[in-house]
Amino acid sequence: MLVDSPPEQRAETAPAPPSKRRVLRAAGLPVSVAVLVLIVLASIAVGAKDLSLGEVWHGLFHDSGTYGDVVVGERLSRTVLGLLAGAALGLAGAVLQALTRNPLADPGLLGINAGASAAVVTGITFFGVTSLTGYVWFAFAGAAGVGALVWFLGGSRGATPVRLVLAGTAISAALFGYLQAVMIMDDAALGRMRFWTVGSLASATNGTIREVLPFFVVGTVLALALARPLNAMEMGDDTAKALGANLNRTRALSMLAATVLCGAATAACGPIVFVGLMIPHIVRSFTGPDMRWILPYAAILSPVLLLGADVLGRIVARPSELQVGIVTAVLGGPVFIFLVRRRRTAQL
Repeated sequence: MLVDSPPEQRAETAPAPPSKRRVLRAAGLPVSVAVLVLIVLASIAVGAKDLSLGEVWHGLFHDSGTYGDVVVGERLSRTVLGLLAGAALGLAGAVLQALTRNPLADPGLLGINAGASAAVVTGITFFGVTSLTGYVWFAFAGAAGVGALVWFLGGSRGATPVRLVLAGTAISAALFGYLQAVMIMDDAALGRMRFWTVGSLASATNGTIREVLPFFVVGTVLALALARPLNAMEMGDDTAKALGANLNRTRALSMLAATVLCGAATAACGPIVFVGLMIPHIVRSFTGPDMRWILPYAAILSPVLLLGADVLGRIVARPSELQVGIVTAVLGGPVFIFLVRRRRTAQL
């Protein structure tokens, strides 16, 4: 029998009184949704041409083909992709941190983003891929392939968190060398892939969303379904086995969920870092270690960060804009250093 939640003393941060934590959990969800709605409106309204809320409302519900309505339509695709990609990265980060019991784990640590990037570069350089549709399938195949390879090198059925992390780190290093070699050898390919490699929502279209949406849905459902077995695994392998958890199945499904989510997000937007690292930490500070709360909160608050960074990138570089991947990297760097220096990040 699986437990509903791990012991409170395993929380990364100082545990709040149970009654206070219950209040925070219950009140936090509607507040988080409200914040997400505000960020969505800002993402549609703010840009090279700022729109009023009335213009946003008209464009969303009374589209008559005016210039403002066209702008709303274009920004709506970008915003929807940001919602999907943000939720995917947040869920993937939360799952990987629980799987590896490493509070600094994110999709990059296990080589999944590197696999997607290497596959896209391969498609651009050797197969002449130039469309975003082509990037989607190459990136997803690369993420899935590296996810499977990490699982195999990590020991397959005997995989442990340490083995998975070591395998992911080794593969990332090898793929980084491959990417550098390809870019050095092919100047034309470097020019074509320069925009994609920084991570951006600017190229979002309805077609892109339709192509990656099934992967987001499958990955999200799978990640949310893993909450209870991941709770058991956070108490240690022996305890989890005693409680009836199937460790190998949970690890395999966790890797699959992270691969699908990260592959789809990276394919559509390019590599975006730190979202999957920062949000689970923020969420855990008021939910505790219970994955049944961490995962839904991560799915709601990660798009807040991603869309907020995208809006910030449009404001600070007007009339041009900074790609969201650059903004999240700038914001995430200090947070990463802060987390590393905290004594309580030694283990979950």
